[in-house]
Amino acid sequence: MSAPRTADLGFARLDLDREARTGTPEVIFAAGKTADQTVACLAALLEGSPTPFAWASRVDGATAAAIRERWPDAVVDEEAGCAFVGAVPDPVGEVLVLTAGTSDGPVAAEVAATLRACGVGCRRVDDVGVAGIHRVLAVAPDLGAADAVVVVAGMDGALPSVVAGLTDRLVVAVPTSVGYGAAFEGLAALLTMLTACAPGVLVVNIDNGFGAGVAAARIARSAQR
Repeated sequence: MSAPRTADLGFARLDLDREARTGTPEVIFAAGKTADQTVACLAALLEGSPTPFAWASRVDGATAAAIRERWPDAVVDEEAGCAFVGAVPDPVGEVLVLTAGTSDGPVAAEVAATLRACGVGCRRVDDVGVAGIHRVLAVAPDLGAADAVVVVAGMDGALPSVVAGLTDRLVVAVPTSVGYGAAFEGLAALLTMLTACAPGVLVVNIDNGFGAGVAAARIARSAQR
C-alpha cells in the first residue's frame, strides 16, 4: 500500500488522500491563515485531488475577496463563512437542520454549507426552540423523513433532548455560544446536551457546525447506500 500523498507548501502539509480514506476531503480552516495562504491551499487541493472541488471554512471578507479574485466563479456563503471552488457534488439523501432561535443561524448555515459540500441534501427549519414547544411539535412529522437530524441551540441547549424524544433518527446536537452571561459562551448548552436524558444524541463542540455537518453527511450517505 502506497503512503498517503501530501502537498508540502512550507506553511502547510495538505492531506491529498483524505477523501479516499474517510469520504471527506481536507477542508481549509481559514481562520488564522492569511488570504494568500488560504488561496494557496485551495489551489494545491484542486491540483492534487481526484475531484475538481475544494473548499474553505471560517472565511472572512478579505479572504473571500482573494478567493473570488483567483476563481471568479467561486461560491462564497457569507452567512456560513464558507467558500467553494469547483463543482459542488450532486446531493443525495436529506438531513433536517433545526435551530432553537434565529441567533443560532450562522452555525446552522455552516452545517448546511458542509452538507452541501459533502453532497448531501439539507432542509433547514429555524426558530423552533423549547420556549414555544408547539413550534418543534409542528415539525415532528418531518423528523422521520430525514436520514439524520442536526439541532443547533444556544441558551439552555434543551432542544436536542426534545427532538431525540420524538424520532428514531440520530440527532447531532450543536451547542452555540448564544446566550446571556451564565451561558458561559456555550458551555451551559454543551453540558446540557452531554447530559441529555433522551438517548441517541451525538454532541459536537461549541459552534462546530462543520463537525456536525460532516457527521450528519456520513450518516446520510450510509443510509442511502
